[in-house]
Amino acid sequence: MSGATDPLTAAVPAADLVRRLVEADASVATAESLTAGLLSATIAGVPGASAVLRGGLIVYATDLKHTLAGVSEHTLAADGAVAASTAEQLAVGARTVCGADWGVALTGVAGPDPQDGQAVGTVFLGIAGSEGTEVLRLKLSGDRWTIRMGAVHAAVTELARNLGGG
Repeated sequence: MSGATDPLTAAVPAADLVRRLVEADASVATAESLTAGLLSATIAGVPGASAVLRGGLIVYATDLKHTLAGVSEHTLAADGAVAASTAEQLAVGARTVCGADWGVALTGVAGPDPQDGQAVGTVFLGIAGSEGTEVLRLKLSGDRWTIRMGAVHAAVTELARNLGGG
Protein backbone atom coordinates (compact mmCIF):
# COMPACT_ATOMS: atom_id res chain seq x y z
CA MET A 1 0.00 0.00 0.00
CA SER A 2 2.74 2.47 -0.76
CA GLY A 3 1.45 5.95 -1.39
CA ALA A 4 -1.69 5.43 0.69
CA THR A 5 -2.89 8.56 2.45
CA ASP A 6 -3.15 8.47 6.23
CA PRO A 7 -6.87 9.13 6.89
CA LEU A 8 -6.08 10.92 10.16
CA THR A 9 -3.61 13.41 8.68
CA ALA A 10 -5.85 13.91 5.65
CA ALA A 11 -8.64 15.19 7.92
CA VAL A 12 -6.54 17.42 10.20
CA PRO A 13 -3.82 20.06 9.52
CA ALA A 14 -1.22 17.95 11.35
CA ALA A 15 1.52 18.51 8.76
CA ASP A 16 1.30 22.26 9.40
CA LEU A 17 1.57 21.63 13.16
CA VAL A 18 4.63 19.39 12.77
CA ARG A 19 6.25 21.99 10.49
CA ARG A 20 5.64 24.74 13.05
CA LEU A 21 7.00 22.59 15.89
CA VAL A 22 10.13 21.81 13.86
CA GLU A 23 10.60 25.50 13.02
CA ALA A 24 10.23 26.40 16.71
CA ASP A 25 12.55 23.54 17.75
CA ALA A 26 9.78 22.48 20.12
CA SER A 27 8.33 19.17 21.25
CA VAL A 28 4.82 18.07 22.20
CA ALA A 29 3.24 15.43 24.41
CA THR A 30 -0.40 14.53 24.91
CA ALA A 31 -2.75 13.39 27.63
CA GLU A 32 -5.87 11.98 26.03
CA SER A 33 -9.11 10.76 27.50
CA LEU A 34 -12.00 10.71 25.01
CA THR A 35 -9.63 10.58 22.02
CA ALA A 36 -7.67 7.62 23.46
CA GLY A 37 -4.52 8.30 21.46
CA LEU A 38 -6.04 9.71 18.26
CA LEU A 39 -4.23 13.02 18.71
CA SER A 40 -0.84 11.37 19.10
CA ALA A 41 -1.60 8.99 16.22
CA THR A 42 -2.57 11.91 14.01
CA ILE A 43 0.64 13.81 14.74
CA ALA A 44 2.68 10.61 14.28
CA GLY A 45 1.13 10.13 10.84
CA VAL A 46 3.15 13.08 9.53
CA PRO A 47 6.59 12.20 8.15
CA GLY A 48 9.20 13.74 10.43
CA ALA A 49 6.94 13.71 13.51
CA SER A 50 9.58 11.80 15.47
CA ALA A 51 11.54 15.06 15.69
CA VAL A 52 8.76 16.71 17.70
CA LEU A 53 6.40 14.13 19.25
CA ARG A 54 7.71 13.03 22.65
CA GLY A 55 4.83 10.71 23.55
CA GLY A 56 1.50 10.63 25.21
CA LEU A 57 -0.62 9.37 28.04
CA ILE A 58 -3.89 7.60 27.38
CA VAL A 59 -5.92 8.35 30.49
CA TYR A 60 -9.33 7.04 29.51
CA ALA A 61 -10.05 5.78 33.03
CA THR A 62 -10.51 8.49 35.64
CA ASP A 63 -8.01 7.00 38.11
CA LEU A 64 -5.28 7.13 35.46
CA LYS A 65 -5.76 10.86 35.13
CA HIS A 66 -4.36 11.01 38.66
CA THR A 67 -1.79 8.21 38.64
CA LEU A 68 -0.29 8.82 35.19
CA ALA A 69 -0.87 12.52 34.53
CA GLY A 70 -0.87 13.92 38.05
CA VAL A 71 -4.35 15.42 38.15
CA SER A 72 -5.08 16.01 41.83
CA GLU A 73 -7.55 13.68 43.50
CA HIS A 74 -9.29 16.77 44.89
CA THR A 75 -9.87 18.15 41.37
CA LEU A 76 -11.26 14.83 40.16
CA ALA A 77 -13.54 14.53 43.19
CA ALA A 78 -14.72 18.15 43.14
CA ASP A 79 -14.89 18.90 39.40
CA GLY A 80 -14.94 15.49 37.72
CA ALA A 81 -13.03 13.96 34.84
CA VAL A 82 -14.66 16.29 32.31
CA ALA A 83 -13.77 19.77 33.52
CA ALA A 84 -11.57 22.73 32.66
CA SER A 85 -9.47 22.19 35.79
CA THR A 86 -8.89 18.56 34.83
CA ALA A 87 -7.85 19.51 31.27
CA GLU A 88 -5.44 22.10 32.65
CA GLN A 89 -3.75 19.60 34.95
CA LEU A 90 -3.69 16.92 32.24
CA ALA A 91 -1.87 19.28 29.87
CA VAL A 92 0.70 20.19 32.51
CA GLY A 93 1.05 16.51 33.41
CA ALA A 94 1.72 15.48 29.80
CA ARG A 95 4.30 18.22 29.41
CA THR A 96 6.02 17.30 32.67
CA VAL A 97 5.91 13.50 32.51
CA CYS A 98 7.06 13.37 28.88
CA GLY A 99 9.58 16.22 29.13
CA ALA A 100 8.03 18.22 26.30
CA ASP A 101 7.87 21.92 25.52
CA TRP A 102 4.10 21.67 25.02
CA GLY A 103 1.47 19.51 26.65
CA VAL A 104 -1.92 19.05 25.03
CA ALA A 105 -4.86 17.46 26.82
CA LEU A 106 -8.32 16.37 25.72
CA THR A 107 -11.08 15.28 28.05
CA GLY A 108 -14.76 15.22 27.24
CA VAL A 109 -17.91 13.31 26.41
CA ALA A 110 -18.17 11.55 23.05
CA GLY A 111 -21.46 9.88 23.93
CA PRO A 112 -23.82 8.28 23.71
CA ASP A 113 -24.66 9.40 27.27
CA PRO A 114 -23.77 12.49 29.34
CA GLN A 115 -20.96 12.10 31.89
CA ASP A 116 -20.22 13.96 35.13
CA GLY A 117 -23.14 16.28 34.41
CA GLN A 118 -21.63 17.27 31.05
CA ALA A 119 -23.56 16.96 27.81
CA VAL A 120 -22.43 14.84 24.89
CA GLY A 121 -20.07 16.91 22.75
CA THR A 122 -18.58 18.83 25.67
CA VAL A 123 -14.79 18.75 25.36
CA PHE A 124 -12.11 20.57 27.31
CA LEU A 125 -8.84 21.22 25.50
CA GLY A 126 -5.82 22.13 27.61
CA ILE A 127 -2.58 23.48 26.17
CA ALA A 128 0.40 23.93 28.50
CA GLY A 129 3.56 25.76 27.50
CA SER A 130 6.40 27.55 29.20
CA GLU A 131 4.27 30.66 29.73
CA GLY A 132 1.26 28.96 31.26
CA THR A 133 -1.78 26.91 30.38
CA GLU A 134 -4.93 27.77 28.51
CA VAL A 135 -8.13 25.76 28.46
CA LEU A 136 -10.85 25.95 25.85
CA ARG A 137 -14.34 24.53 26.22
CA LEU A 138 -15.59 23.06 22.97
CA LYS A 139 -19.17 22.16 22.09
CA LEU A 140 -19.03 19.57 19.33
CA SER A 141 -21.85 17.67 17.68
CA GLY A 142 -22.23 14.43 15.79
CA ASP A 143 -21.56 10.80 16.51
CA ARG A 144 -18.68 9.52 18.67
CA TRP A 145 -16.19 9.49 15.79
CA THR A 146 -17.13 13.00 14.66
CA ILE A 147 -16.81 14.39 18.19
CA ARG A 148 -13.47 12.67 18.78
CA MET A 149 -12.03 13.84 15.44
CA GLY A 150 -13.41 17.33 16.04
CA ALA A 151 -11.50 17.39 19.33
CA VAL A 152 -8.30 16.29 17.57
CA HIS A 153 -8.79 18.94 14.88
CA ALA A 154 -9.28 21.64 17.53
CA ALA A 155 -6.18 20.52 19.44
CA VAL A 156 -3.96 20.55 16.35
CA THR A 157 -5.32 23.92 15.21
CA GLU A 158 -5.00 25.58 18.64
CA LEU A 159 -1.46 24.35 19.26
CA ALA A 160 -0.44 25.57 15.81
CA ARG A 161 -2.01 28.94 16.64
CA ASN A 162 -0.02 29.07 19.89
CA LEU A 163 3.17 28.40 17.94
CA GLY A 164 2.48 31.25 15.52
CA GLY A 165 4.41 31.55 12.28
CA GLY A 166 2.91 30.69 8.98
